[in-house]
Amino acid sequence: MVRHNNQLPDNLPQLQNLIKRDPESYKEEFTQQYNHYKSTLEVFRLTPDQFNKSLDELLMFIAQVAHCYAEELVTYPQEIVDILKTHNTVLDNDMRMTFCKTLILLRNKGLLEPTVLLSLFFELLKCQDKALRQFLQTHIIGDIKSINSKQKNTRVNTTLQNFMFTMLKDSNARAAKMSADIMIELYNKNVWNDSKTVNVLATGCFSKTTKVMVACLKFFLGTDPEDGKTSDDSDSDDDTPNVKEVLMANKVNKKTKKREKQLKKVKQLFVKSKKNKSKAPQFNFSALHLVHDPQGLAERLFKQLDKNNERFEIKLMTLDVISRLIGLHNLFLLNFYPYLQRFLQPHQREVTKLLQFVAQASHELVPPDVLEPLLKTLVNNFVTERNSADVMAIGLNAVREICMRCPLVMNEDLLRDLAQYKNYRDRSVMMAARSLISLFRQTMPELLHKKDRGRPTEASVAIETPKYGEVNAKDYVMGAEVLLEKGTNDDDDDEDEDEDEGEDDGEWIDVSHSEGEGEEEESEEKVEKDKGEEDGEEEEDEDEEDEDDEDDEDDEEKEEEEGEDSDAAEKNAEEDKNGEKIKSKATRKILKPKKRTKLDRKRDKMERLARMKKTKKVEFTAERKAKAAQISVDRLLTDEDFKKIDTALVKQQVTHARRGVKRPLQEESRGELVRLGDIENIFKKRKHDKQARMESVKKGRDDREKFGYKDGRQNPLCSKTNREKKKTKAFQMIKHKIRGKTKRSFKDKQIALRNHLIKQKRMK
Repeated sequence: MVRHNNQLPDNLPQLQNLIKRDPESYKEEFTQQYNHYKSTLEVFRLTPDQFNKSLDELLMFIAQVAHCYAEELVTYPQEIVDILKTHNTVLDNDMRMTFCKTLILLRNKGLLEPTVLLSLFFELLKCQDKALRQFLQTHIIGDIKSINSKQKNTRVNTTLQNFMFTMLKDSNARAAKMSADIMIELYNKNVWNDSKTVNVLATGCFSKTTKVMVACLKFFLGTDPEDGKTSDDSDSDDDTPNVKEVLMANKVNKKTKKREKQLKKVKQLFVKSKKNKSKAPQFNFSALHLVHDPQGLAERLFKQLDKNNERFEIKLMTLDVISRLIGLHNLFLLNFYPYLQRFLQPHQREVTKLLQFVAQASHELVPPDVLEPLLKTLVNNFVTERNSADVMAIGLNAVREICMRCPLVMNEDLLRDLAQYKNYRDRSVMMAARSLISLFRQTMPELLHKKDRGRPTEASVAIETPKYGEVNAKDYVMGAEVLLEKGTNDDDDDEDEDEDEGEDDGEWIDVSHSEGEGEEEESEEKVEKDKGEEDGEEEEDEDEEDEDDEDDEDDEEKEEEEGEDSDAAEKNAEEDKNGEKIKSKATRKILKPKKRTKLDRKRDKMERLARMKKTKKVEFTAERKAKAAQISVDRLLTDEDFKKIDTALVKQQVTHARRGVKRPLQEESRGELVRLGDIENIFKKRKHDKQARMESVKKGRDDREKFGYKDGRQNPLCSKTNREKKKTKAFQMIKHKIRGKTKRSFKDKQIALRNHLIKQKRMK
């Protein structure tokens, strides 16, 4: 059938629309356009470096209707793929972009396999076209994400990961960098968050291309957890009031547009926060945990650090990755610490980050003799009075972070020297020294001086001195023994009253609880006996001390009498010169062994008391462990039990305190990474520049009412009175009215009277 006045061959968008509605009716027109495409393509092959507008339109037209004629266009996708593979570097930029968009349309319609398309796009990343590379990167990430949206497509992922592994080693720097960026983006989007992706990127840390190496190092460093808060959350918390307050204000106050907008905003934020609370928390697992061979990776990075002569910033990133690997996996890289020791100088560039790396690379399994020279260098270079207070505080903070992870590196003499800075004149140094003392109060209090250990508490008594290589594994719940003690429940009386009702109703009875009460009474009797024995021993010790004091007083009196006798003997030397002298010497020789025996007796007494304290401490901790182990085996602990245990553990830290403690002592916790703020923590008020001060002043004026004249009109659209208008006028406009209302002087009255009389005379 021949159509007269047929304009469809020239109007491809209209023909495209009609074909999608009824493919069979317009098959002849499509065949005509397809033949035209083939002839145009043959012409284009002769000059592939030039833009062909006709071919550009036909490519997009055929791609839009390709699903309607799938059998006729079986070879169409492969033709375009072959053109891009053959002439990818020669093609015009616009024509190359059109070919890529055509393939993406065919991929979206299911006419092209994803592996074929994505592998082709990875090869096109080598082209000298920045816009094309960014376009392809966006499509690759989106396509892979859509492939794995419902479930992981292992076959496609494995093929593409292997292809990317070869692309990272490609000689073309742009293609290698782009492939690394794509893999990092897919990992951050939780699409390829497996160990294979991480280990492929680990090989990129040894790339000869600096940009690829830096991108992979930044990937392992990740983002700082302190900077995880978004600006939207902060704005919603600070700028918007409570929902109840806004609702009440809208009920009571006059309705205005501003209040309506505020109420709408608050409702939206309330709904948003409710959704966020209902969502399950997402935990981002660090990529460093998924490395297959962390020891080999750390050694290769350290070896590369010595060989390569990169910029200082790249060296810092490499040191950061090495220190994190050592700290997370408890690795042994003993040459790492002497390497960092060379840079521990106050004038060193980025010295706080280097101190952070030292602390991150410290762990319990590092031999103390390896870290000891580094610690001494740190103390000698930073914690000296020839440096500024900030440098001293940073040095003490770094020492604290190192000792928190490897406490055995500190010795008694060095710790006592550093503890003396607790009374330093500068606040930052004083607080840093006191934080170091509080750390060792919880780990190794015996290294501190007696006055720095603080009053002993139940928690400090149970502290055991760590040993090198010892694993502090427990087969019981810490603090579970408090469940056997009376008074742990706040509502014991209510439980006792409800026990009979529970038996009548057929509820379960906790048999283990009744058994625990008997053990509790026995433990109380033991404690009373121990207290009685301790009191008796203390009384005996006091009696011995009193006897020693009396002996000392008798000896002093004897010495005084002997001294007087010696003086008398010197005065009466003519009568008997030698007799008295011999006598005094003999008595002194007799007194010396007495003093020695008293010192030995006191020393023995102190040793005996120390042994008694040690044995009591062992018995005390052993009894606690036995009770806790019994509780952990006999019963299942509920959430309420864990709350009681946590409360009791906090109370143990202040049990013997004389005064009330304002807040519970926070235990020094060792995180996976060291925060730079812990080392740079300087307790003093920073000086603000003028701009910062003005910003704080303006921020304080936000909620304040504006000063000046308050407009008291109830209706802002009504006019003002003349009196109100007068306040905005210039003085020259109203001075005659003001002058008329004031009291006139006698001279003005005379002038006015004269003028009045002259006016009347003229009128006559």
